[in-house]
Amino acid sequence: MIRHLRASVALAAVLSLTAPGFASAIGLPHLPHLPKLSGDAAAPAFPKLAPGEWPQAKSDVKADPDIRFGSLPNGMRYAIKRQAIPLGQAALRLRFDAGSLMETDAQQGLAHFLEHMAFAGSKAVPRDEMVKILERHGLAFGADTNASTNFDETVYKLDLPKTDEDTVDTSLKLLREAASELTIAPDAVDRERGVVLSEERASDSPAYQVFKTRLGFELPGQLMPNRLPIGKVDVLQKAPASLIADFYHHYYRPERAVLVAVGDFDPAAMEAKIRARFGDWQAVGPAGPEPALGKVADRKTQAKLMVQPGTSLSLQVVWVRPPDLRADRLAKRRADFIQELGFAVLNRRMSAMARSGHPPFIAAGAFKASQGHSADVTMVSVSAQPDGWREALAAVDQEERRAVQYGVRQDELDREIAEERASAQAALSGAATRRPAQIADEIVGSLGDQEVVTSPAEDLEFLEATVKGLKAETVSAALKAAFSGEGPLLFMASPKAVPGGEQALLAEYASTQKVAVAAPAAPHAAVWPYATFGAIGKVAETKEVADLNTALVRFENGVRLTVKPTKFRDDEVLIRVNVGHGLQDLPKDRQSLAWFGNAFIEGGLKQIDNEDTERVLASKVYEARFGVGEDAFVLSGSTRTADLPTQMQVLTAYVADPGWRAEAFRRQQTAGKTVHDQMEGTDGGVLSRELSGLLHAGDRRFTFPSRDDIAKAQLGDLQAQIAPHLTNDPIEVVIVGDVTVEKAVDIVARTFGSLPARRAPEPSPATQRAVGFPAGAAKPVLFTHKGRDDQAIGYMAWPTNDLWANPQQALENDVLGEVMGLRLIDELRLTQGVTYSPSVSYAHSLTWTGWGYLAASVEVPPAKLDGFFRDMDKIATDLRTKDVTPDELERAKKPRIDKLERAQVTNQYWLSELSGAQADPRRLDFIRHIIPGTEKVTADDVKRAAQLVLKDDKAFRLEVEPQGQAKAASAQPAQP
Repeated sequence: MIRHLRASVALAAVLSLTAPGFASAIGLPHLPHLPKLSGDAAAPAFPKLAPGEWPQAKSDVKADPDIRFGSLPNGMRYAIKRQAIPLGQAALRLRFDAGSLMETDAQQGLAHFLEHMAFAGSKAVPRDEMVKILERHGLAFGADTNASTNFDETVYKLDLPKTDEDTVDTSLKLLREAASELTIAPDAVDRERGVVLSEERASDSPAYQVFKTRLGFELPGQLMPNRLPIGKVDVLQKAPASLIADFYHHYYRPERAVLVAVGDFDPAAMEAKIRARFGDWQAVGPAGPEPALGKVADRKTQAKLMVQPGTSLSLQVVWVRPPDLRADRLAKRRADFIQELGFAVLNRRMSAMARSGHPPFIAAGAFKASQGHSADVTMVSVSAQPDGWREALAAVDQEERRAVQYGVRQDELDREIAEERASAQAALSGAATRRPAQIADEIVGSLGDQEVVTSPAEDLEFLEATVKGLKAETVSAALKAAFSGEGPLLFMASPKAVPGGEQALLAEYASTQKVAVAAPAAPHAAVWPYATFGAIGKVAETKEVADLNTALVRFENGVRLTVKPTKFRDDEVLIRVNVGHGLQDLPKDRQSLAWFGNAFIEGGLKQIDNEDTERVLASKVYEARFGVGEDAFVLSGSTRTADLPTQMQVLTAYVADPGWRAEAFRRQQTAGKTVHDQMEGTDGGVLSRELSGLLHAGDRRFTFPSRDDIAKAQLGDLQAQIAPHLTNDPIEVVIVGDVTVEKAVDIVARTFGSLPARRAPEPSPATQRAVGFPAGAAKPVLFTHKGRDDQAIGYMAWPTNDLWANPQQALENDVLGEVMGLRLIDELRLTQGVTYSPSVSYAHSLTWTGWGYLAASVEVPPAKLDGFFRDMDKIATDLRTKDVTPDELERAKKPRIDKLERAQVTNQYWLSELSGAQADPRRLDFIRHIIPGTEKVTADDVKRAAQLVLKDDKAFRLEVEPQGQAKAASAQPAQP
């Protein structure tokens, strides 16, 4: 189904560029789907479907014919689709039309609390057994067994590694238990409080505070700002089990439930199972009321300034309108799509401004969004430096008014149509091999807005019908209409005080509104200049690895090509290009500039910049990513089969003729000025900043750049670290996916095979492959953060070894890590209830001699850190001295083996695992060994691994605490 995501993409671009290259490290909170809320005022109601009714019954939009839509007499609906690739896998989703909006004042947070209780005991499943039952069937807790609560829904998710009768029947039984049979015992509720409170602590970051404040400003007097899914701390601490049960019976009802099943099974058989399992479900007691969502307030231009240390400067201009509650029909879809095309043009213009030589902002985007059936909003969002907000506001305001006044040009519209068409064609080509979880999530995603689920074929047909003869004037009128409503409202979050406050913001907006805007300039002509690279390369050698269906090719210029044809995903081809040795080629005593890697791609190519490249290749599907890996400088991309020649031309051009434009470097450097402030705002941010450098004993190739490093970095330094290797070093190309060996060889011969000869591969010096590990210590290393005073992280790690020292021992260490993870969850989450996310991680390097680790971490209040280290010491001692039980061993090994088996039917797995295999054939042997090697691990092996690894004097300890905590004096301070 076409679900145009330009709105979220635009906002994501703005958010991610506030800390370039470190979006995952900062850990921005999951921003909920923006549904709107209400207070006392009446509001238009979203037309509800009758029990058991699907939206296609009232729509002229044709539903996907391959999905079996149905309902039970009790009103529960189901959607079933057979997806036979990959073999033997399935995804189950049970969605309830029940979220935080349905809570009373006294229940704030209990919809989410109830989600936790679904794993804490039911009439047929003892407390804490649900997760263990699923683990015995190969479902890992978190990865395959999960749930989420939002404003308007709760969704339970099971991803099945097998579709045998036992696994399917067990999974449906457990979902049925969650639907109506939960015990919600008071003692279980009391134990779970600490887990839910841990989740509340972990989610509360400066960015989340900004989100809450902005939401309240946009929706005054409405329910949504007062019904955030995480709820109120005092409610989570004190609410009795009876209040949770009250919500359960009011809203977990068959008429509010939809079961989605997608996977490798017979739909008729699955339907029969659903009817047998859920057919006797009857609601208990009266139904709960629908929330009153209120009306959009009458407002003129207003401003809200929030000073929030630890965040980047962000500014939004927002127009708010009553919600569009029309049913999903073709006319509505056409209107929405035409308007989205207009936003795409506007966002393209803003992207060009951000890439210019003197950009007025870091990133900006505009979009329209529905907020939970309470309002529609149009938002222009911009990220800038704290002292640059005036210029940023003026730029986005004037660009928005330029689009409204002069509209879009036909050439701009045609470009966006070409990209949308290419995307829809690619979706259709790959439809038969989409993953069950992807399809199931798409179906679930349609339910809240009562959208008809359509097929990729119907999506393409709709697109072609909509854009046929579409004129710029039509799109311009639609875009203009979007910038209307109450407001505009100006919201700005700044890490520091702004002179003049909100009045300064209003005055600046009024001033820029007086500036006349001119029509946009027409683009200059551009062509793609990298279609050829010289004489077609010749193959010097070809080898076949028959058991892995892989070809190893070497060209006369030294370029090596590894090709694995697959049918895992139709019309998908993944590419990885490895040049040189990556981090091994960089000095150990100088800060790596790898964090500037995005500037390499944004710098474009010498003969054409990124803006023109995207324009001339608009009808193609391609990507270009760059990173500095442990064993190579890596360029990568993903494309469809027909566009593989273009994809390879793009990657070859980046190796042979990069642009190195200074404006791209400056843009990332500017955005990086506040990254330390953002990371210091949470315990997780500090840990992610410091951990890699610590675990590599301070080696500067792994440390996070300091503020001074960021400020003083020069483009010339980045070039000096990377350019010589791109010019001279050996090249390895790995291609995996829907392509033949012959086709891949021909395309590479015309691209990388045409480049000048490369120097012969040589191993990096042993000194460059040597990396240390921090010494063990009884006292933890201490870091502090500037976030909440009840947020803290404990971390404990033991050194292991590299993979090649003993591959089987590495697998035994992995299983040890899985057992440790089970024990950590059992003790800290299930028994003590002190944390939401205890975790264990492990690694055995393929690159660094002797380097590997096994680690455990936890988020807890500072007062409980000592308890975490005591618990870990006890777990380590027990693992060294006592045998693991057969059940533990099964629950540790089976999810891991099933995960590996599922990974091995993905192109991503083979792209990663085949990388470097020509230079080091041991990688091929390990691919063959990893599953049988894991299967053969015994309880004795785990015990021996624990005795080898979990030595008290080798344990490295780390704490991240709030600034000013008295306990900090007892810890070992971090070294500068």
